[in-house]
Amino acid sequence: MRYLLKTEPSEYSFQRLQGEGATIWDGVSNPVALKNLRGMKTGDQLIIYETGDVKSAVGTAAVLSVDASDPKNPQVKIKAGKPLPKPVTLAEIKSNKLFADSPLVRQGRLSVVPLSEQQYKALGAS
Repeated sequence: MRYLLKTEPSEYSFQRLQGEGATIWDGVSNPVALKNLRGMKTGDQLIIYETGDVKSAVGTAAVLSVDASDPKNPQVKIKAGKPLPKPVTLAEIKSNKLFADSPLVRQGRLSVVPLSEQQYKALGAS
């Protein structure tokens, strides 16, 4: 599977993830986002999307481990990948027909969004 994780760069940026190498992805409270986190598996591919002033997909990451024993606070450890060749803005995402039915554009506040392989590749990940 592939997912997009949203983060406020002033709280936790992709650059910080790269500097640290890995982190536990937490602070998620939306029930749908929590369900998506609990559904992750080791090796799943991720896109990191920075919100706020950036509003762009900026980099890749991968799931290292998942502990979903506490359904209200799943512990998903992720490792940093590489920056995308170029950031993909929300405007570009919204104009791409591949994302027409995506929760990324339909549920703007959803912080953990499943992606199809085509969507993942359209964001510049390989």
